[in-house]
Amino acid sequence: MTKLALGPGFPEPVDGLPYRPCVGIMLINKAGKVWIGSRDDGGSSSNYEYCWQMPQGGIDKGEAPEPAARRELYEETSIKSVSLLEEAPEWFAYDYPEDVVRASRKGKYRGQAQRWIAYRFDGSEDEIDILTPPDGHTAEFSEWRWEDADRLPGLIVPFKRPVYERVVAAFSHLTS
Repeated sequence: MTKLALGPGFPEPVDGLPYRPCVGIMLINKAGKVWIGSRDDGGSSSNYEYCWQMPQGGIDKGEAPEPAARRELYEETSIKSVSLLEEAPEWFAYDYPEDVVRASRKGKYRGQAQRWIAYRFDGSEDEIDILTPPDGHTAEFSEWRWEDADRLPGLIVPFKRPVYERVVAAFSHLTS
């Protein structure tokens, strides 16, 4: 992706490694609770202490953040019944720990720069299907629940926690 397609404020590469452009989704129900899923990475890692997160994923080449967020939400949860509330005012970035850079990202990215988008969930809970995602996608979550927004930073892996604190702050007026 080019800088122009990502818009202003996308972080510059550091030490020659770029940030992976991504979206994050804060899905809020009518009671003001936020959807979170327990990561299922295909092994025992899904049982680790900080396995909960909101839906997120990469932005495809030529794709804008809001359509990417709708696509990622659908691919990971089967949810389509949403209304756009707002987009966070800036990119939120985090660096991967060194072991993650080496093992899973093969040194291609320094971390992720995420554009966060808040949606209201307008459907019924029987629409949510994380175990058999649509269109042949692999399940990314093993379970899900609605959670208070202020609890989210304590449920995510520590290296992503500062981003979650910023997301909760940016959208706090939507969950109270």
